[in-house]
Amino acid sequence: MFTGKNAIVTGGSRGIGRSIALALARHHARVAVFYAGNETAAKETAAFAAEAGGEIRTARCDVSDAASVKQACGALQEEWGGIDFLINCAGITRDGLMMRMKDEDFDAVLSTNLRGAFLMTRACAGTMVKRRFGRIINISSVSGLCGNAGQANYSAAKAGMIGLTKSVARELAGRGITCNAIAPGFIETDMTAALPEKVREASIASIPMKRMGRPEEIAALVCFLCSEPAGYLTGEVIRVDGGLAM
Repeated sequence: MFTGKNAIVTGGSRGIGRSIALALARHHARVAVFYAGNETAAKETAAFAAEAGGEIRTARCDVSDAASVKQACGALQEEWGGIDFLINCAGITRDGLMMRMKDEDFDAVLSTNLRGAFLMTRACAGTMVKRRFGRIINISSVSGLCGNAGQANYSAAKAGMIGLTKSVARELAGRGITCNAIAPGFIETDMTAALPEKVREASIASIPMKRMGRPEEIAALVCFLCSEPAGYLTGEVIRVDGGLAM
């Protein structure tokens, strides 16, 4: 489906990002996984793709640092000739009640989750404009729509991604480029697996579908948004949350 297309997935070494990278590779896109520090996990993602007949390469990149983004994206675009799909999935958490939250914890989450998406989009948009084609997908969260106690930094960053999505969509729509956001709810990842059992049970009880989502369900939506039939869909925020934020 995506033969001849080039994709970057930030935060693609594990969790939702890994599922997205693998799904794109299985559909024959050439995929670059950007990771911050977990080289082992990134290489595992590439190995899984190879087993499935796909192609994934890995690149270390601090998405919160403009110089790192410029170098990583520039090298890739020079080699590949351009980027067709950009999936901004890199994200961190530094949870804590607002009144006790440290300045550095607030700044770190905004820098990676929001600034990182901006820097990556700016770095990749140029070749998309020249090609008059592109798909930009930001992985936001229902926390950015509803807020979440103990996550003032994370919720602010994910809400900011939604505003970024809509602004970029308006700026680039005339060049054949779409920009959309996905807002996952509770998804089965390492992060949710680490939750105390009582918290997990309470979380699942709050979901109308009474289960957590699977990373593959997010990846399937990403593949649709990258496809030709999604070419008239832009500036949207699509919840994948089992009805949590209805």
